[in-house]
Amino acid sequence: MTNERRVLVHPDKASLASSVAARFITKMLDILDAQAVAHVVLTGGSMGSAMLEAVAASPARTSIDWSRVHFWWGDERWVPAGDGERNDRQAQEALLDDLDLPAENVHPFPASDSGLSLDEAAASAAAELSTHGVDGLPHPIFDITFLGVGPDGHIASLFPHRSGIRVTDRTVIAVRNSPKPPPERLSLTRPVINSSQRVWLVLAGADKASALGLALAGASRDEVPVAGIKGRRRTVFFVDADAAAEVPEALISRDY
Repeated sequence: MTNERRVLVHPDKASLASSVAARFITKMLDILDAQAVAHVVLTGGSMGSAMLEAVAASPARTSIDWSRVHFWWGDERWVPAGDGERNDRQAQEALLDDLDLPAENVHPFPASDSGLSLDEAAASAAAELSTHGVDGLPHPIFDITFLGVGPDGHIASLFPHRSGIRVTDRTVIAVRNSPKPPPERLSLTRPVINSSQRVWLVLAGADKASALGLALAGASRDEVPVAGIKGRRRTVFFVDADAAAEVPEALISRDY
């Protein structure tokens, strides 16, 4: 079982979203052919939504038994349920509402109007993860984890020069004083993300080029958190041409 890092470059954001969507559908068919249930972590942001919209638009999506797929999120903004800024709301509008999923297959983080404090919400999310734990782990082993990457190299809500990227004794952390609004968030931790079979990072735009280049050049995970992310089987950076501007030619894959 090899552990590979690949960079796949696409001409623009539209082709990037459609390509990732097609690969996601194909891989889900393979996964569900080999096992009874799949666990997928979704990401927010414009590319996360664009990819899900491309899945929704694909006729091939009907070939998947979505009732066997569980959806989670890498992080969430601490805002009320249904708020348009929430990653789960964006995913629901882009795809999930059209899949007729069993309610128990969708695992959003608690919302700020849930009656829980931020720390209680982190504990509640950790407990939800543990109900699907396998192999002695307090969480599922995710089959595919989607992540976006910020211009500063952050992933989920694990930011540079913050303690979150170094946490190893919890599955979910409460994030306060985030350098990106809103200031309060919930996030999976790095060990949970890195236990994923496959980590697919989707990023577009020239403002992401420096972070991607630094991550692939071996930067410190404290300086560039994405540098510390690697799936068990495979780590793939799906990028557009602008984001690939500082990627060494030798690291770019010509096939997948």
